[in-house]
Formats: sequence, C-alpha cells, structure tokens
Amino acid sequence: MTLTDRHLDQSFDPSTDLVLERVIDVPRDLVWTAWTQPEHLKQWFTPAPYTTPECEIDLRPGGRFRWTNRSPEGEEGEYVACYLDIITQERLVWTNLLGPGFRPLPLPELAFTAVISMASLGPSSTRYTATAMHPTPAIAAHHAELGFAEGWGAALDQLVDLARRG
Repeated sequence: MTLTDRHLDQSFDPSTDLVLERVIDVPRDLVWTAWTQPEHLKQWFTPAPYTTPECEIDLRPGGRFRWTNRSPEGEEGEYVACYLDIITQERLVWTNLLGPGFRPLPLPELAFTAVISMASLGPSSTRYTATAMHPTPAIAAHHAELGFAEGWGAALDQLVDLARRG
C-alpha cells in the first residue's frame, strides 16, 4: 500500500501548525496545474515584488521540488523540498526536511511540511487549504511572525489572478 492509497491521518495541532483556508473562484484543475507545472508556478508562487525565476518539479513521491526566489534587489535564495504524497487534483504533501529520494537535508531555519488540499465546490470554485506543519512551536511562531498568513495569502491571490487571466 502506498501513501496515496491511504487517507492522510492529519490532525491539526494549534501549537505547531499554521493554516490558510479559502474558497476561491478557480476550478480545481487550474489550481492543480498552477501547483504542478513549473511554468505556471513561477508566475504566482512568490509574493510580489519577489519573483520565482527558477522552478523544478518532479511530481512523484520522493521527487524534487526546487525553486529560487529573487528579491527586487536581485538577491536570490534557493529552496529544495521532497514530495511525500500526491493525489491528483486533491492533495500535495511536501517537506523541506527531506530532499529528493527522501534523503535528509540539513535542518533549515524554517522547517516545515506543507499539505496543500483542494476540493471542488462546483465547476468553478475550490476550497483551498494550505497547512504548514512545523517540528516545534517556536518554529511555527517564527513562521507566523515572518508573515505566513500574509505571504501565503498574497501568493494565493496571485494564483487566482493567474487563473483568471487564463
């Protein structure tokens, strides 16, 4: 049995988990495409005025999720994560605690596992839930202080704008 054959046993822990949930006027298949196609993800993933000039997606459990953020001043940061679970048009689970092939990475300052869930609410609407699960309350608090809700919310707004532009 693979992870995708099972229901993800995910319970919310308010001390370590941050959640962004919205109903958006975007069909679920477009939300999925925005998350799984590098040419689309580069257009919305990093809140403006930052950009995502590079992205690599190997969409399979153990596959690489890599992106580069660029500041308005030209400073860049590269990030690597590993996909843990994928259910087409329903859920993506990835973590920056592991690299491709489930290989351990050095502990990043902002360590978390992301669960991106999408549920169709009709032909043109999706319930979108992004959960960032952190290993400690201190790391979760740091992520919240850095602007999790604002940053991930701004990125979602950009995804919605991209989908509306077609």
